[in-house]
Amino acid sequence: MYRTAPLGKRPRWWTELPLIAVVYAMYSAGRLLVRGDVQSAVDHGLSILDLEKTFRINFEHPLNRLFTEHASLGIPADFAYASLHYLLTPALLIWLFKCRPADYRPLRTWLMVSTLIGLIGFTLLPTCPPRLLDPGYGFVDTMAQYGSYGWWGGEASAPRGLGGLTNQYAAMPSLHVGWALWCGVVLWRYGRTTWAKIAGVVYPLAITIIVMGTANHYFLDAVAGAAVMGAGFLLARPVLRLVERIQGRFRATADAETSETPASVSGGCDTSAGTALPRSTPSGAGAPRDRSGAPERLREADASDQIPRQPARGGAVDSHPDGAAAATR
Repeated sequence: MYRTAPLGKRPRWWTELPLIAVVYAMYSAGRLLVRGDVQSAVDHGLSILDLEKTFRINFEHPLNRLFTEHASLGIPADFAYASLHYLLTPALLIWLFKCRPADYRPLRTWLMVSTLIGLIGFTLLPTCPPRLLDPGYGFVDTMAQYGSYGWWGGEASAPRGLGGLTNQYAAMPSLHVGWALWCGVVLWRYGRTTWAKIAGVVYPLAITIIVMGTANHYFLDAVAGAAVMGAGFLLARPVLRLVERIQGRFRATADAETSETPASVSGGCDTSAGTALPRSTPSGAGAPRDRSGAPERLREADASDQIPRQPARGGAVDSHPDGAAAATR
């Protein structure tokens, strides 16, 4: 797992919340709008099932029978499927934001990029989950079977009566498994206790079993969810660099606009720090024009003022200090 230095200061919650809300809204909108043709989704689901049977990796069949026959397994699995996906992931994001701000941005970016890739999968490959196939294929919808125990209905994990607001054919890839894998990495790498690290291993494995046992996903859906997270992990660093570059250009533009109108702090006087203003000169002496060497000229003027002048005839002081004129008199 890579680490990057924090971009500037600690992330601000009032910028992070809208960003996460936008990505989640895109995720929900993608599930709502990209429903696809039902028959096409069923065909895709059957193709996946046939491929699994060919390689004997259709693990969802025995797991679904186990969860259907044993309510002690099926009911907790339904609760986990309907809640943990929406509770644990945000909780870990908040924990990273507060306790590990230096790692928050890359991990948040990894999760968001992976989610957007998953939306592309929903768009290009609408897939009917096992629970919506004809009963002849051997699957039972445990969410409907144990619906009286929870808040969900017979339409995915949505609350009862709101199933029409979700796309039930967004099965490939399984973001339940993808997000659980992200949570597992966070718990394993940053968990402070042994139990946290154990949960980091158990949680994604348990969710993988649950999504198949409840007949919400095929095994290959789970594999695709893990692959999507891998792609998001590889793309997170380039995305962060692109964001940094864009932010740097905006900052450079703002700095350039600010430097074009420098503030005036001297009130129009061209003085530098540490330079004293010249003293007022005698009325007969001209003000020095060259600022450099001004103190030396002031000392010369003071010395010249100390030379006694010859009084003019009649006791008046000659107001013309011209040496040649005084000699003539």
